[in-house]
Amino acid sequence: MAGPPGTGKTMLALRLPGILPPMTQAEALASAAVQSLGTRGFGIERWRQRPYRAPHHTASAVALVGGGSDPRPGEISMAMHGVLFLDELPEFDRRVLEVLREPLESGRVCVSRAARQAEFPAEFQLVGAMNPCPCGYLGHYTNRCRCTPSEIARYRSRISGPLLDRIDLQLEVPAVPPDELTHGAEGESSATIRARVTSARVRQLARQDKTNARLGAREIAAHCAPDGNGAALLGKAMTRLGLSARGYHRILKVARTIADLAGEERVAVSHIAEAVQYRRFDRAPPP
Repeated sequence: MAGPPGTGKTMLALRLPGILPPMTQAEALASAAVQSLGTRGFGIERWRQRPYRAPHHTASAVALVGGGSDPRPGEISMAMHGVLFLDELPEFDRRVLEVLREPLESGRVCVSRAARQAEFPAEFQLVGAMNPCPCGYLGHYTNRCRCTPSEIARYRSRISGPLLDRIDLQLEVPAVPPDELTHGAEGESSATIRARVTSARVRQLARQDKTNARLGAREIAAHCAPDGNGAALLGKAMTRLGLSARGYHRILKVARTIADLAGEERVAVSHIAEAVQYRRFDRAPPP
């Protein structure tokens, strides 16, 4: 999520665990087992509660992936089946962010030391938040930003292309004008959204016995194939945005999930269009 300060990025991240489906028995056991290896241990009051971890941007690579002379799990494993929130994403050391790449693909992390080697599970949802530019006010309704395109590009380049390619949803969180804040707005409750998400998860498991995020290339071709118009639109997006094969498959999985949330059997052009719109940082920064 990218947006000016105070637009609700952290609040949205905090709400995410509340709209995720209830943990299964296997997920709860796996999460509790990993957390029991941490310094705080595992409290029974947290049983079946999806973990939420938010390390500071000064955290080291060892803090994130785990390590030590007697290897212990890091933040990405402690967030097992929950949410890992990295606020001020560009402020993290680039080498620290790069260690996320392999766990995001494999769901596991291997910690090797001279005397010992340990492998920890790392199935988590990564959520990052950042300002849109160095000053933080690009796109603000007050037009306060004076950053040049080159400054914006350098700022965004702190997040490498390979890592960004692994982030499925890239959202802009704009500032809300004062008149909208004072009048308020109607919205759905977390319980309502959670019910819809749970229904979509049930639909995925019934169709392919796994979530869309875990589909392989052949399974994507079988379950996420779009209609003719959707395939044409995706082809144009691939050319215009210069997407990788990973980006292509991830767009299809996101489109399949959008269709599941809408209760639709086929992936249509509207689902592809929405999924492509979530690849905002594959575009060049605005002038």
